[in-house]
Amino acid sequence: MRKWCTVLAVLGLTGLTGLAVAAPATAQAASQDRVAAAAASCDPEWPGRNGSMYAWRYTGCEGLLGSSQGNDPNWGDSSGPFQGSDNNAASSVMNAGYVGGNDVVAFYRLSDYQWSQGYGCLLPGEYYADDLSDNRFQYGGSLVIDNNITSHKWVNANECLVTSIIT
Repeated sequence: MRKWCTVLAVLGLTGLTGLAVAAPATAQAASQDRVAAAAASCDPEWPGRNGSMYAWRYTGCEGLLGSSQGNDPNWGDSSGPFQGSDNNAASSVMNAGYVGGNDVVAFYRLSDYQWSQGYGCLLPGEYYADDLSDNRFQYGGSLVIDNNITSHKWVNANECLVTSIIT
């Protein structure tokens, strides 16, 4: 009887040890899956290189505000690809522009591409920024880019400071 209890105790400890090791591995795998899903959240919206930039009202490229192959000096006016309520409404953006030349999209806090109050640049290799709440304007102090874009312009990479790059 004593040997039988010892065998059960050893099996029980082995089983508990196996569970203790499996739980963190499972939690880690689930965490990695969530990170991968978040990183890929705009992937379904990627149109390929078509010469356009896109902006969405919500994170994860949800609620399309519009797209543009050109510049728009004022998202709040009644002309251009972005109008009226599009102003200060973007929470995710995409750069599907052609690579070479003016292939960086610069987003500005103010109309008419006024960089002094803040701007951020989305490089073509970055593809998209699926959540602008974790990006800050260059020269904008601590102002987040999320829901604060008023104009955009296609520029060369040398027109953007390294600290202005959004991801």
